[in-house]
Amino acid sequence: MDYEALGLKVGLEIHRQLDTKHKLFCSCPTRLAKDKVDLSFLRRLRPTASELWEVDPAALFEFKKGYSIRYDAEEGSTCLVEMDEEPPHEINREAVEAVLQIALLANAEPVDEVHVMRKIVIDGSNTCGFQRTCIIALGGWIEADGKRIPIQTICLEEDAARKAGFGEGRTVVYRLDRLGIPLVEIATAPVIRSPREAEKVALTIGRILKATGKVKRGIGSIRQDLNISIKDGALTEIKGVQELALISKVVENEVKRQLSLLKLRDEMTSKGLTPQSFSNLKPVDVSEVFADTKSAIIRKALKAGGAALALKLPGMAGLLKYELCPGLRFGTELADRAKFYGRVGGIFHTDELPAYGISQSEVEALKAKLDLKESDAAVLVADRLENAEDALKAVLERVKEALQGVPEETRMAMPDGTTRYMRPRPGAARLYPETDIPSMPVTPEKLEELRRSLPPLPEQVVASLMESYKVNRKLAEQLADSDYLRLFEEAVKAGVQASFAAAALTETMKSLERRGVPVEKLEDSQILEVLKLIGSGVTAKENFPLLIEETAKTGEPASRLVEKLGLKMMSAEEVEALVERHVNAQREQLKALGGRAFGQLMKLVMAEARGKADPALVSAIAKRKLQSLNE
Repeated sequence: MDYEALGLKVGLEIHRQLDTKHKLFCSCPTRLAKDKVDLSFLRRLRPTASELWEVDPAALFEFKKGYSIRYDAEEGSTCLVEMDEEPPHEINREAVEAVLQIALLANAEPVDEVHVMRKIVIDGSNTCGFQRTCIIALGGWIEADGKRIPIQTICLEEDAARKAGFGEGRTVVYRLDRLGIPLVEIATAPVIRSPREAEKVALTIGRILKATGKVKRGIGSIRQDLNISIKDGALTEIKGVQELALISKVVENEVKRQLSLLKLRDEMTSKGLTPQSFSNLKPVDVSEVFADTKSAIIRKALKAGGAALALKLPGMAGLLKYELCPGLRFGTELADRAKFYGRVGGIFHTDELPAYGISQSEVEALKAKLDLKESDAAVLVADRLENAEDALKAVLERVKEALQGVPEETRMAMPDGTTRYMRPRPGAARLYPETDIPSMPVTPEKLEELRRSLPPLPEQVVASLMESYKVNRKLAEQLADSDYLRLFEEAVKAGVQASFAAAALTETMKSLERRGVPVEKLEDSQILEVLKLIGSGVTAKENFPLLIEETAKTGEPASRLVEKLGLKMMSAEEVEALVERHVNAQREQLKALGGRAFGQLMKLVMAEARGKADPALVSAIAKRKLQSLNE
C-alpha cells in the first residue's frame, strides 16, 4: 500500500515500568505477588461530572457495564494507599529522577515543577476511580532511521491494577500488586508514515529506555499504544500492543480496516441506504420460532426465562460478512458492540446462517417473521430480555455509524495483529489536579547533576560491547536491544565466557520464549545462577536451555536441578574411565576402522557424556587412548 498517498499518520505512546525500589506513592516494593491473597474487598465505581458538568464518555461507558470490582491483595506488595484508605505519600524521587534522565536522553525540556494530576478511570483498574499522572518534560526529539521524530510529552504515572479474571455474578477481579508501580510514558507526534517506521521508532525509544538501566523487563512491563488515522478515516486509539514485532502488523491491519469501512460506507450508499433507512427499526421477539431449536445457546437462554430477539437490517444482506481485514468481519464489529453494551455472549446474523445448531427451516421462519426481502439481513440475540434489547440497540447504532465511514474509538490489540472494540474515545473532561500530593521543584542544580551521570546512547553501548567484550556486532546489537544487558555484564564479571553469555541471553532465551517456556517468570538472580554454574565448570554450556526451562517451570534452584537431573560435569578421571571402557569394549572394531576410529569412539563416548563432559577433554583423551591402542 502507498501509505503516503493514504495519508497515514501514526503517533506512539510507549509505557514502561521503572525498576525502582518503591512504588510511586508509597513504600511498597515494585514486585508482583504470587497467587497468595491476604485480603479481598468489593467496590463499585461511578463517573463524576467536571466543573463544566461534563461526563467523560469512556467513564460512562465503563459504568454502564454494571460490574462490581473485587480487589485481591497480598500483604507484602500492597498497603492502605493502594486500597484508597490512606492518602498517597510524597511522589517517589527515584522515579522522578529516572524519568528526568530519560527526558534528557530524548532531548526534551524538563518542567520547572512536577504537578500530579488525576485522570478518571473507572474500569476497576484503580481503586480510587482515577490514575495519577504528571508531566516531566515536553518538546523533545529522537532520531529513528535517519528521521527526526518529535516527542510531545514524557510523563510519569502509576501503573494500573492487574486484571485477574471474573468472580461470581457480574464481578471483575483485580490484583493490587501492580497498582502504583512507576510507569514512564513517552508520546510522539503523529508524524510516523508507515508500519515499518512505527516499529523503528518504538525500537529506538525502547533502546533509550534500556540504556538507563532503570526499567523493568518481561511480559507486562512494557505496553505500546498507537494512535492511527488515514485520509477520510478517523483517529483510532489502539491499546496494549505487547510485542515490538507486532506494531507494524497492527498498523497495517488498522489501515486495511479503515479502508474497508470506507468501501462499506460507499457500498451502503450505492444501495440507497441512509440514516432514515434504520430510523424506525425495533427488535422483534422471535422466541416462538426457536421453541424446538437445537441451538444450545438459544435453548439455554429461553429455558432461563430469556427471549430471542431479532432486528431487521434493510439492504444489508451480504454486508455483515464483509471482511475488514484478515480475521475480522463487519459482523464481528457488531458482535463486539453487542457484547459490551448488551452484556451478551454474542450475536447470530443471517449472513452466516444456518449454523450453530440453527436449521434452514428456522432461518426461513425467522425471515418470514421479520418480513425480510432478499436484500435484507437480520441480527439475532438470545439472552435476558433487557440484555438482548440493549445488544440490538448497540448493533443498530454501529450500523448507522457505518454510513459515516470510520468511527472514532479506542480498540484493543489482539495477539494476531487485529484489533477489537474496547470503548469510546475519552473526552477532555477526564483530567483534573491532584489535591493530596505537593508539587516537586526541578532545580537547575539537580538537572546538571543528572546530565553529568547520563548513560551512553544505544550506538555507544554497541561499540563498547564490541570493544570491551570482543563480541561481534550482531551479538552486541542483540544485547543492546535485549532486557539482559546488565545481567550479561554481571555474568562476565563472575567468570562466564562473554560470547557464550551473549548468545545464551539473546538467541537461546528468545528461542525458549518462542517455544512457550515462561522465561518472563525468572528473576535475574535465577538466570545468573545458571550462568555461574556453567562459568565455574559445574555443568556444561549445552545444559543452559534445559536448566533455564526447568527453573522457569519449577522454581527450583539451578544447583539443585543440576544434581537432580544428573547434569554435573564429570571429572577428568571419570572421563578417562569412560573412554577406557569403550576402548576395551570395542578394541578389535576400532583397530579395523583405522583413521575412522576416532569419530566412532567420540560418538560412543559423547552419547553418554554430552552435557556432562567438555568435548575438548573427551577428544584429547580419546586420541591418547587410540594412539596407545595402535602401538
